[in-house]
Amino acid sequence: MDLANPDLYTTEDRFAMWRGYTETDAKVWSEPGLSPGGFWSVFSHKDVGTVLSPKAPFTSEYGMMIGFDKEHPDSSGGRMLVVSDGEWHTALKRLVGPFLSRLRAPELQSVLEREVKEIAERMRSARVTDVAREVGPRLPAAIVCEVIGVPIGDRENLIELTNHAFGGEESSFDKMTPAEAHSEILFYFHELVAERQEKPGDDLVSALLADGRLSVDDVVINCDNVLIGGNETTRHSITGVFHIMARFPELLDELRDDPDRLDAAVEEAVRWTSPAMHVLRVAQEDVLLGEQLVRAGEPVVAWLSAANRDERVFADPGHFRTDRRPNRHLGFGTGPHHCLGAALARIELRSLLSRLASDVRSVSLEGDPAWMRSNLIQGYSSLAVSMDWR
Repeated sequence: MDLANPDLYTTEDRFAMWRGYTETDAKVWSEPGLSPGGFWSVFSHKDVGTVLSPKAPFTSEYGMMIGFDKEHPDSSGGRMLVVSDGEWHTALKRLVGPFLSRLRAPELQSVLEREVKEIAERMRSARVTDVAREVGPRLPAAIVCEVIGVPIGDRENLIELTNHAFGGEESSFDKMTPAEAHSEILFYFHELVAERQEKPGDDLVSALLADGRLSVDDVVINCDNVLIGGNETTRHSITGVFHIMARFPELLDELRDDPDRLDAAVEEAVRWTSPAMHVLRVAQEDVLLGEQLVRAGEPVVAWLSAANRDERVFADPGHFRTDRRPNRHLGFGTGPHHCLGAALARIELRSLLSRLASDVRSVSLEGDPAWMRSNLIQGYSSLAVSMDWR
């Protein structure tokens, strides 16, 4: 079986497949196919944690997703935050991290409150809303654009380009391929960098330029990294919140009656949705994973979404529970590459959950969820819902 095949992840049958692999601590080799050199896969919570451990002999510098390996490296390796290691990775984290930390929350609160309010108002005015298209992308994109320093007048277009480039396929760009949309985003960042060179601000672009160690191309690819990382996972957790509330209707009353459960609900939403499906690492030396020998240079895919449903760690993993303690999910990864945007993602989810618990009696699905055809993002291409508002 080629586990790179995106058709494997378009139905909920994937959960049964992952359960079989996690129960047996499977180490599965996928022959060359959609990935040119083939790759190992691990699934259990323990094995995924082992591969991503800071002391493990693996690197991300050849690439972090299926398709890359030592012989087919990512051209951004060693330059972009998500595909760098060692001192440069630490340096980039120190530059980017403060813009994505909880300390930025007060500055972003007005943007967050405005977006959540507008989302609620738009949904109130519609009988049915496809939240995967009309809600999920908007909140994280607005926050990330604020962090990067995208002017307000440019944000709508950039949000739509991002949606088209990474799964949503906006109808307004029907003559543009997703790859072409991504190129447009990169062109836009080049223009924004040129503007900040002339007129610096207090945004991420200006901070990266001021450091002096990054070329213009390095600034562009790291802004692209933040845009994609901040958008393409959180948007599906936000969409998933509506799926969760439809499937587990008691949650709304539970959160309204006991707001202290909001933080636990956020962690469980990240675990239950697990949008970042996998990350890839390449062995730097021969290493044993259990009894399986992985040779130096071979790629290993750690399936985060499978690990987050490992029944030895999460009892009844398909159920949404706010009393899961501890909730040692890997939705934000672990180790040196633990998601820098985790704090902002948590704040966005908490704000949305709080608003829905306050204003909504119930959420109903208007049709089955449509899953993205992707081996990287566990996400929704469509999720139509109706709301019973208070």
